[in-house]
Amino acid sequence: MKLIEQIQKGESKTLELKKALPKNENIAKTVIAFSNTSGGKLIIGVNDNREIVGINDNELFYIQDKIVSVIVDNCSPGIIPEIYNVNIEGKLVLVIEIVRGNLKPYFLKSQGKVDGTYIRIGATNRLADLDTIAELERQKRHTSFDEEICYEVAFDQLDISPLLQRFENIGNPLNEDKLRNLKLVKTENGTTYPTNALMILLGKFPHCTVKYARFKGTTMDIFVDKKEYEGDIFSILENTQSFVLNHINLKAEIKGLYREETYEIPVVALRETLVNALIHRDYVNQGRDIKVGVYK
Repeated sequence: MKLIEQIQKGESKTLELKKALPKNENIAKTVIAFSNTSGGKLIIGVNDNREIVGINDNELFYIQDKIVSVIVDNCSPGIIPEIYNVNIEGKLVLVIEIVRGNLKPYFLKSQGKVDGTYIRIGATNRLADLDTIAELERQKRHTSFDEEICYEVAFDQLDISPLLQRFENIGNPLNEDKLRNLKLVKTENGTTYPTNALMILLGKFPHCTVKYARFKGTTMDIFVDKKEYEGDIFSILENTQSFVLNHINLKAEIKGLYREETYEIPVVALRETLVNALIHRDYVNQGRDIKVGVYK
């Protein structure tokens, strides 16, 4: 996509527009947020109405040097921007392009990692909380939350029978070697521990729950039934599916000699949706859970 087309779309997760050179700290925050998130471009010489106002040719080199100094002096770890100018409609704009960094988290030197790490959310720079900082550090190590060891309990203290039974049912018995290959257990200093993934599968974390509600109309103002399920992830999936199927319409058709019953939502599609909700949620966020609502 051409630069002018990006500008016309307006500010976004990967684009920030400025009429003139921002304050030092604002430049640094934007560069840090881009580095911690998906990369992006800071374009100087475009006003809030996405109109190209350009910058003075005589100030071009001064602005470039200023930006480099601000980034070097304020950002840690070091960030190397690509700075270039583009002629649009006969006017010069300055582009500071930042790639997604490999040394996350990036932060303001003056504020430190805890208070100076910024991420890009929508078209704004937001201060990262401790959970986000921990996730950025995992990204640097190329490790997910699921793969990390849970030191709170030893593996031999866990009841993994729900997991064993599920594998047994499909004719694929589970042993410790398979658990290790699936990164569900890890050994450290002679002790075998579960990873967070195994704890999630067994429903051992308090936020590994699903809340259900059936509502009277098309809003959440009045509910007529609600439940909360916990336990291993397989039981949660089955309970969730049963809850929905018990509260949606079922129709029957006579086809030849046989009566065929079908739900208003195909069961395969419903199950796929529920599976995705369970396996793609961000379990790092312990303040949220999965909610399923059925409306009249």
